[in-house]
Amino acid sequence: MSVTDLTTAAAWMAGLAIVALVFAGWRKAARAAPRTPRAEPKLRRPRVPVGIAESTVPLYKPPNVFRRALSGVASVGLGLVIGVVSAILIAFGTAFLVVTMTDLLKS
Repeated sequence: MSVTDLTTAAAWMAGLAIVALVFAGWRKAARAAPRTPRAEPKLRRPRVPVGIAESTVPLYKPPNVFRRALSGVASVGLGLVIGVVSAILIAFGTAFLVVTMTDLLKS
């Protein structure tokens, strides 16, 4: 089988697939329309109002200075730890890549 025969067969398959997709969705609407009843339904549940309870809540109180400082120190610490771990992983990966490539060049 030559490349031309293979390309022709693939083109036929793609064309037939497109035709099948077009015929499968030929008469379908793009958006489903809701079916509206022609008459009022015989059984309808009575509409019961939902009660709403109102209650007062305390106003927003911003965190104190100690908590803000603690969150700042924690975020800096997490950033440092993540940076150190990622630097170590990148360094080991680069070293492994360099050693592997130099071994391949030597052989």
